[in-house]
Amino acid sequence: MRFMLVSILMAISMAATARAEPPPSIKIGQLTIETALQMARAALDECRKAGYQVAVTVVDRDGVTQLSERDTLAAPVASTISFEKAYTSAMFEAKGSDLAKFPDRAGLGSANAHLLFSAGSVPIKAGGYFYGAIGVSGTPSGALDEQCAQAGLNAVSDALEMQ
Repeated sequence: MRFMLVSILMAISMAATARAEPPPSIKIGQLTIETALQMARAALDECRKAGYQVAVTVVDRDGVTQLSERDTLAAPVASTISFEKAYTSAMFEAKGSDLAKFPDRAGLGSANAHLLFSAGSVPIKAGGYFYGAIGVSGTPSGALDEQCAQAGLNAVSDALEMQ
């Protein structure tokens, strides 16, 4: 009986260990600069059609800036805000408008100076990969910023899905 109990415990332990081992490699998606440029251009164009000059930032999955552009007449502070929106979206893999709804986020912003829980960003997810996020700032509302960010994502989503 004792032998059987020890054997069962060893089998359970081995099974748990086998599940806990990490995979030998992890595949991640990384945008090319050409894709990031295409996204930013589409977002800028969408905002321009609505009559707004904005800043757009594309960050990778780690929140590191891959591309940042500010339209000619966009306020200089829009660059910082578009980065913070994109960074926050990447860290939580969620749209800025969804993150803005969380009531218990006050301590998070003070813990990390780059977090901005505001509408105006969308995560870049396609083809089973999470690439990062795109953030926009410079229109009169976060909802309009987010529409432009979504237009940027829409411009490349089919190509990303096909990979």
